[in-house]
Amino acid sequence: MPRIKVGNEGSSCEVDAILFDKDGTLLDFIYTWGIWSERLLASCSSALGWTQERVDEMEKLIGLRRSKVDGHIEDYDRNGPLAMGTVDDLLAIVALEGYRGGGTWADAKTIAWNAKAEADAAIEAEKAARLLPHVWPFLESCREAGLKLAVVTADETAAAKRHLEWLGIASFFDACVGTDAVENGKPFPDMAQFACGLLGVMPSRTAVIGDTNGDMLMARAAGAATAIGIVPSGREISAQLPSADATVWSFAELAVES
Repeated sequence: MPRIKVGNEGSSCEVDAILFDKDGTLLDFIYTWGIWSERLLASCSSALGWTQERVDEMEKLIGLRRSKVDGHIEDYDRNGPLAMGTVDDLLAIVALEGYRGGGTWADAKTIAWNAKAEADAAIEAEKAARLLPHVWPFLESCREAGLKLAVVTADETAAAKRHLEWLGIASFFDACVGTDAVENGKPFPDMAQFACGLLGVMPSRTAVIGDTNGDMLMARAAGAATAIGIVPSGREISAQLPSADATVWSFAELAVES
């Protein structure tokens, strides 16, 4: 039976399937959601008359981190709304800011949804998705070992499927479950349980790989065999993913053994 192994001398676990988070796990989070967030907040700023200082505050609020050297977006809070929340969560945050600024709730919601449409169009026009290093060979090794694979993401299902197509990896996956497909998103177990049902496997025979503690908590709540967290080199892993069974810097540290 296939086993997923962490590191050269690390632990291994026998599994029938792997559930992958999408953003920050398979694709470069900043490359896609940095563009999306900048467009979203720029549209809101234009409609609501935000100062640049207010835009900067909103970026910090949703979990974007800019470099103090060149001002470029360089990282994101893995426990923040942008990483762990749904699109609806983010729209609620920006709508609330519009309402607090003196507008009606209806107007604030309309501004938020119009901003989302502009942000969606921006990444659609650019097909803004970039595969993270070492993902492709790992997926190939999973396929060779006969593992069933699924994506479980806080993104909407249709958008997630488009991103997988842009990345050229859609064919690796037997299922793609977005937060709109279940009643409760991460950190609740619904997505993992639903994905396991689609794959025809037991959660106890399934590994979950993700980049946020919400992924790890989902795995634990669903009774997954193991929860593996990915945080890039140089980040404080233990503080960001305290609920992970194992943590790695990239897929290069993972192996699948038949």
